[in-house]
Amino acid sequence: MVHLEVKRRMGEEDVAAISTLLHLAAVADDHRPLGEHQWLDLVQGGRRGFAGFVAWEPGHSHPVGYAQVSRGESNGTWAVEVVVDPHHRDATSTVGSDLLRAALDEVGRAGGGHVHLWVAKPTPHHDEMAAANGLSKGRDLYQMRRPLPVAGEAADLATRPFRPGQDEEAWLEVNNRAFAWHPEQGGWDLTTIQRREREPWFDPDGFLLHEEEGRLAGFCWTKVHSDLSPPIGEIYVIAVDPDFQGRGLGRRLVLAGLDWLARAGLDLAMLYVDASNEPAVALYRNLGFTVDHTDRAYVGDIPPRRPR
Repeated sequence: MVHLEVKRRMGEEDVAAISTLLHLAAVADDHRPLGEHQWLDLVQGGRRGFAGFVAWEPGHSHPVGYAQVSRGESNGTWAVEVVVDPHHRDATSTVGSDLLRAALDEVGRAGGGHVHLWVAKPTPHHDEMAAANGLSKGRDLYQMRRPLPVAGEAADLATRPFRPGQDEEAWLEVNNRAFAWHPEQGGWDLTTIQRREREPWFDPDGFLLHEEEGRLAGFCWTKVHSDLSPPIGEIYVIAVDPDFQGRGLGRRLVLAGLDWLARAGLDLAMLYVDASNEPAVALYRNLGFTVDHTDRAYVGDIPPRRPR
């Protein structure tokens, strides 16, 4: 029988135990089980509405599963993620279903709202589990990859490195204008970017800014996953200010980022893109990227629920 323990804030021992679980899942799935926003909520302290659910089973001294909920600051959408220990995923296990049900109950008790449940490399089991809890298929996100370096097309765009403590305001303005439609990337504030700057992977030299007419026109923010084997470079966030779109800057910014990753010694690059964003997918395919796998968001609206 599964016992669920709810945590509103994580202590060091909690983070250590859950980190071990997440590592086991990442090795088994070849994919990190928590999105970056959720990982930062876990290790740096959750945003408004944060709750973590730790699943235990008799006879096991380690967690057998974990679920996390947090509420987006900009749009109020709830993010839910569920992780199950690879050794507790047999057909008879209820760990994942129990965790998802508890997480959605928490959303209801907190007033309800729109929910995104993200699953990496979804299977028919995930489709069934989501449907049983009132969620339907929403966005699909492609992870695309290509080898480095890029042959035959040089990066010809002038860029400079991001300057921590100086460029945040201008970058936030461009980012939020370019991603006003995006449920995760839009609506960042100073705290959001400063949290990224404190991460061990942050390297301002790989955070490339392009300026025109005395303004920030676009950027390509790269990230190196040095903990993977082999290490992979990522086009982490890329955008062009709406006032400068239509000039071909997007492609040139991608090439600048890929060139920087290649010069940093990386042999493989990746990025994420919405499967429905056909122009972006076409651009990346034209640049030699292919789809490695799909992540899926299951969505639904959870009504308010009275405490039991």
